[in-house]
Amino acid sequence: MALPDFLVIGVPKAGTTALHAALARHPALYLPPVKEPKFFLSAGPPPAQGGPGDAQTYQEHVWRPSDYERLFDPAPEGALRGEATPFYLYDLDAQNRIRRLLPKARLVVLLRNPVDRAHSNWTHLWAAGLESERDFVRACALEQVRREAGWAPFWHYVSLGLYGEQLAHLFGLFSREQVLLLRYRDLRDSPVATLDRVCEFLGVQTGLVDLVPSENVTPFVADTPVNAALRAALRTGGRIGHHFPVPARRAVRGPLLSALRRQRGGRPKLTPEQRRAVLPYFTDDIARLEEITGLAYADWLTVGLEPDVID
Repeated sequence: MALPDFLVIGVPKAGTTALHAALARHPALYLPPVKEPKFFLSAGPPPAQGGPGDAQTYQEHVWRPSDYERLFDPAPEGALRGEATPFYLYDLDAQNRIRRLLPKARLVVLLRNPVDRAHSNWTHLWAAGLESERDFVRACALEQVRREAGWAPFWHYVSLGLYGEQLAHLFGLFSREQVLLLRYRDLRDSPVATLDRVCEFLGVQTGLVDLVPSENVTPFVADTPVNAALRAALRTGGRIGHHFPVPARRAVRGPLLSALRRQRGGRPKLTPEQRRAVLPYFTDDIARLEEITGLAYADWLTVGLEPDVID
């Protein structure tokens, strides 16, 4: 049975796609071309509906055990198998499923300043035409309503950043030696040293991967009347299109998204006022994170926006 030896389990918008791309180049590691199979996010078929665009995302889940195992069949003899789904840390039920099926797995976690992570998350969905709320602070305040309506975890701008709560649960399931905690800024600013840390943690030769590609950096688009109409079409298509197969939905969504991105706009900056408004969601959890890990994260209370260069 082909199952992974390691998982990159968190967090969204913290460089996991870039890390996946970098590790896939190591000759002793095998990561399938399907990034984010999301296998452990459900015990069966995923939901059929949710927020804008969620129906298509749910259809892309690799949820059948046989399909998941086939992802790793091409791994060379002796290679360590792994995958990256950054929602596993957030989903406590997913953590439990991983523990039951892969109790000896090694787990890699990338953490990012939760305010910057949330802002990047909102920017991503806005640029994709799915986020209707123009104000980042207001979008964060809408989370509970959206959760109650069944919107997918990627819309949980605040809850995804409560790392202390998530790691407390994880460390109740896995030993500290099985978990490698990294910071987004380390992968961004010191990619070679950070990749060597990951390789050493996994027990493979260091010095063989030294490039972190810029992956999953969503181009920002202009906020114009034409683009507003395109956004509305994309959101409506996401809600109605779940009756159609994935290729058909992509065929409709693709041209709309291309048209939306023709009018580029400057990526919005997180203002001090916005940071002050959103930071209280995270202050208690940052203290808990420090207590649980023994590491310092106090800089998250003061640092500026980290550029989205390797999301």
